[in-house]
Amino acid sequence: MGYGVSIIGNYTAALPSRYGDITRVSASGASEKTSQQDRLGYSGVEASEKMCGIDPALIAAIISRESRAGNALRNGWGDHGNGWGLMQVDIRYHQKEGDWDSEEHLRQATGILIHFIKRIQNKFPNWSREQQLKGGIAAYNMGDGNVHSYENVDAITTGKDYSNDVVARAKWYKRNGY
Repeated sequence: MGYGVSIIGNYTAALPSRYGDITRVSASGASEKTSQQDRLGYSGVEASEKMCGIDPALIAAIISRESRAGNALRNGWGDHGNGWGLMQVDIRYHQKEGDWDSEEHLRQATGILIHFIKRIQNKFPNWSREQQLKGGIAAYNMGDGNVHSYENVDAITTGKDYSNDVVARAKWYKRNGY
């Protein structure tokens, strides 16, 4: 089952005018059954927002960077057969979960990202939350053992710009209503 994020990328700028403005669409939020998956005792928009847990613009930015929203993948694979799915889970360290564009894959990859953010929080408790977030983004690309300072957070990331590029993309998505 596709998650609906594969349209992100070259077409994003055209979405509000061409396909409608998502902020103007009415929505009741998660049903009780859906919210129970996260063991919430309530439903509705509040439950949907709580289940996000991490800024969707950041996930969209990682998807854009890692796989160009799926456009750079071959049958779901990238990185010379080591990366799986929209967010390019490295199968040398993790088992493949779900289809390349599935909710299961996105949950797994987001969980990995959150794991690295927490590792960076523990490793650098004196950094601001935003610095820890950026360090966690860099660690998602190269592991937390390779993050040594905030000033050189991207020193060994892919292209030596991973977290800076992802943050810039996330800010673009945010500014454009994502």
